[in-house]
Amino acid sequence: MTWYALQHKPAQGDRALENLQNQDIACFYPKITVEKIKAGKRTRKLEPLFPGYLFVNLEQTDPMWSKLRSTRGVLRVVGFANKPAPIADDVIEHVRDSLHTVAEQGGIKPGQSIELSEGPFQGLEAIFQAYDGDERAIVLISFMQKQQSVRVPVSSIRRS
Repeated sequence: MTWYALQHKPAQGDRALENLQNQDIACFYPKITVEKIKAGKRTRKLEPLFPGYLFVNLEQTDPMWSKLRSTRGVLRVVGFANKPAPIADDVIEHVRDSLHTVAEQGGIKPGQSIELSEGPFQGLEAIFQAYDGDERAIVLISFMQKQQSVRVPVSSIRRS
């Protein structure tokens, strides 16, 4: 059995996955949680890691190949010179392992201890308070024997 990539029709990844699984085809459709700002509010949404693509595990001689293109939601099999392009098992395993790592990391939560890695407060310990828009965060630092609220770029904060 070898992994192959399928391109699905726009916004029909879940439909293609469901219909492939109904045909007892082993599928992999990796998704991650993404934070987005919509109407001024930060929301978390589950999105495909590879938009437009999902993966199937089939034998080269499997009779299901003829049914793939007519499966609802599937656009085409990714290939070169009219032959499906195989994907190594270790690549799929690496993506699976990476998904678990990303899920464990998650986002930084209020009250969590962080370290500032850039800017004038570089190297200081801080406490994360909240996100301030898409690119900034509000943190508390101990400065001049007092807790100070400071806005810093999100890229400059790291978990400690």
